[in-house]
Amino acid sequence: MNRKPLIQRAPLALAVTLALQALAGSAAQAQEAPKAEAARPQTNQLEAVVITAERRVENIKDVPNAVSAISGEKLDVINSSGQDIRALSGRVPSLNIESSFGRAFPRFYLRGYGNTDFRLNASQPVSLIYDEVVQENPILKGFPAFDVKNVEVLAGPQGTLFGRNTPAGVVKFESVKPSKRQDAYFNASFGSQGMVNLEGAANLPVGGDWAVRISAQNQHRGNWVKNELPNAKTPDTEGYDDRAVRIQALYEANQAFSALFNVHNRELKGSPRLFRGSVIKPGTNELVDGFDPAKMVIDGTNEQRLHSTGASLRLKWALDGVTLHSISAIETVQPFSRGDVDGGYRYHNPFSGDPKTPPYPTQGEATWQMDTSDALMGHRQLTQEFRLESQAAGPMRWQGGLYLFDEKYTMRSVDYTAAKPADSIVDTRQTNKAWALFGSVNYELRPDLKLRGGLRYTQDKKDLNTVGKVNDGAGTSASTDDHKVSWDASGTYALDKQTNLYARVATGFRAASIYPASGFGTQSKARPETVTSYEAGVKSEFWNRRARLSANVFAYTVKDQQLTAVGGSGNFNTLLNASKGEGQGFELNLDLIPVDRLMLTMGLSYNDTKIKDPTLYATRPGSNPVMVGTPDASGRYSLYNNPLPNAPKWIANLTARYSIPTAEGNEYFIYTDWAYRSKVNFFLYEAKEFTGKALLEGGLRAGYVWGDGKYEVAGFVRNLTNKVVVNGAIDFDNLTGFINDPRTYGIQFKALF
Repeated sequence: MNRKPLIQRAPLALAVTLALQALAGSAAQAQEAPKAEAARPQTNQLEAVVITAERRVENIKDVPNAVSAISGEKLDVINSSGQDIRALSGRVPSLNIESSFGRAFPRFYLRGYGNTDFRLNASQPVSLIYDEVVQENPILKGFPAFDVKNVEVLAGPQGTLFGRNTPAGVVKFESVKPSKRQDAYFNASFGSQGMVNLEGAANLPVGGDWAVRISAQNQHRGNWVKNELPNAKTPDTEGYDDRAVRIQALYEANQAFSALFNVHNRELKGSPRLFRGSVIKPGTNELVDGFDPAKMVIDGTNEQRLHSTGASLRLKWALDGVTLHSISAIETVQPFSRGDVDGGYRYHNPFSGDPKTPPYPTQGEATWQMDTSDALMGHRQLTQEFRLESQAAGPMRWQGGLYLFDEKYTMRSVDYTAAKPADSIVDTRQTNKAWALFGSVNYELRPDLKLRGGLRYTQDKKDLNTVGKVNDGAGTSASTDDHKVSWDASGTYALDKQTNLYARVATGFRAASIYPASGFGTQSKARPETVTSYEAGVKSEFWNRRARLSANVFAYTVKDQQLTAVGGSGNFNTLLNASKGEGQGFELNLDLIPVDRLMLTMGLSYNDTKIKDPTLYATRPGSNPVMVGTPDASGRYSLYNNPLPNAPKWIANLTARYSIPTAEGNEYFIYTDWAYRSKVNFFLYEAKEFTGKALLEGGLRAGYVWGDGKYEVAGFVRNLTNKVVVNGAIDFDNLTGFINDPRTYGIQFKALF
C-alpha cells in the first residue's frame, strides 16, 4: 500500500502530541505534592468523566480512542436559545454540523469526513445513536437533545461495536434514566424573536420494582424574517414550533434482570432552511451590500412539518459469568418540507432583453423558478441487537453479538412549477436490510499494558424503484448487495496512575448508495467505501485532578470514497466515487481549574483533507462563480487535491465559568463559550463565492444560584458579536445562499425539585 508513515503525514500533529506527553509526564510528578494539596475541596477538582464509548462503563482516560464528552451546564447553555442539534457543531474537536433543511436534517462531519447529499435516502459516514438505537435516516438524526445525561463524540472508524455506517465516527446520546428518587427539574427560556424554550423532566412515584421518568421539551420561535414581496404566498418565515416527549419505564426486580422501555415522539411545524437568492456578492464570499437578515423576497412557499414516533425495549440478564443484552427498537418518521429553492422572485423574463431594474436589488431576481417539496411516506426502521458481555474475573474480557436492521419507505418529490400535474410527482421506494456479527476482546497483559481488538462482518442489501416523470437514462430501479469485514486493534500503556498512552488502528465500511432518478437528473450509484485509520494519543489527569488532558494525532485513507456532486448547471445530485480520499491532523482537549472557582475547557483540532483522484472533474456551474484553478481544454476543473466539502482545517472551542459565592451560601456566576471554524468549501470544486468564511460565534451568560443550588436565573446572549455569514449555498443559476442565526438574547430560569 502506497502510504507515507504517520510521522511524515502529520509532523505538526506529532510534535504537538509529544510536547503534551512531556507535559503530562511532568504533571504526573506533581502528584507527589504535599498531602495538604490533595485535601482541597472536591468542588475545586474536576469530576470524573464516565463514558460508554466501547459499550462498557469506563473512565474516559482509559478508552484507547479519541472521545469527547459534553454534559451538564455546557449542554444547558448550548440549548438555552432554542437551537437544534446543529448547536453542537464546533463544541468538540473535529465536529462540524450543517444543514440545508433547517432543524429536520442535520449533516455531520468528523475529521472532515461527511456527506453533503440532501436527498431523504442519503447515507452518512457519521452514525448517530440515541439511547443505544441507531438513527439511520438523516431525518431521524435531528431528534432534539433534552434531558440528556451526556453526548459522546467518537472520532474515527467505529466499525466493530456499532451497528450502521460508522467509518467517520459516532455521535452518541444517552438520556437520563428513570430512578426511584422523587426528583424533577424545570427549565424555561424567553428571548428575542419571540423565542420560548421550555424543558422539564420528573421521576414519577409508582413504587415497587418500577421507576418511570417523563421528559418533555417545547421550543418556539416567531417568524422573524419578513417577505417584502406584495401578496406573497409566504409572508414571513424562519419560525418554528418543535415539541418532543419521552417516557421511560424501568423494571428492576433484582440485579439479575432489568427492562427499560422507551417511547418518544416529536412534532415539528415551521420553516425549512431559507434560501436567499443572489445574496452573495459576485467575485467574493461576502454578503451583498445592504443585506438585512430580517428581510427576504420570495414568490414561492416555505413550510415544513415533521412527525416521528419511536419505541425501544432494552433487556439485560445477568447469567453465570456473562450478561446478555437485548435491544429491540422501531423508529418511524414522516417529514414534509416545501421550499422556494431559487430563493428569489420572478420580476420579468430576464432573457427578453428588457432592461427593467428589479425593485429589490439586495435580494436579487430569480432567473428561473423552483418550488419543490420532499416527503417520506410509510417509513419504518426495525433494529434488533443481541450482545453477550463477559463478567468473569481475570485478565480477559470479551463481548460479541448479532445486529439486525430492516428499513423501508417511499420518498415523494413534487415540482409545483411543472407544466402538467402528471409531471409533478415522483415516488421512489427503497428497502434496506442488513445484518452483522461482531465481537471484541480486551486483554490485560500486565497492569500497565492492555490490548483490545474487534471484528465485525456486515451484509447489506438495498432495493430502489422510482415511478413518475423522470430522466431515466440510467434506469429507474437498482439494487445493491455488499458484505465486508471491518476490524480494529488498540493498546494502552500506563505511564503511571494518571497518564495513559494509546495507539489504535481501525477500519470502517459504508455500504453502496443509490441516488434515484428525478425530473432533473438520472439515477446514479456509488460503490461501497472503506477506511483505514491510524491514531496515537495521550490521556492524563494531573495537578491534583485540577487538569485533564487528551491529545492525539491521526491519519486515514478512504478507498472508493462516496461523494455527492451537488447542483452545478442543473437542479440535481450525482453520486460518484473518488478512488481515494485522505485526512490527517491532531486533536486536543483540555479541562482546567487554574484557580479556585474558575473552570476552563478548551478544544482544538486540525484536519487536512484531500480528494486523491486525478480522474474527477467539475464544470463551472450556472451561477458563474470565480473558479479556483485552471480549466482543461474542455472547460473542466480538476478536483484532485481539493479539500473535502464542509471540512474546516481548524476547529477550536473555549468555555470559561467563574463563580462568586455569597455569605449565605448562594452564588453569582458568569459563563462564556466560543466556537471557531476556519473557512470551508461548500462543494467539491473551489470557487470564491462558494467558500464559507471563517466563523467565530460566542455566547455570554450571567446569573445567580440560590436555595442550595436548586434555583437559578440567568441572562444570556448567543452569537454575541452578531457575526452573520453565508454558511451554505446553492449553485444552480443565481448566487443563492443561507446564513447562520444572528444575535439572540433572553433570560433563563431553572428549578430542581
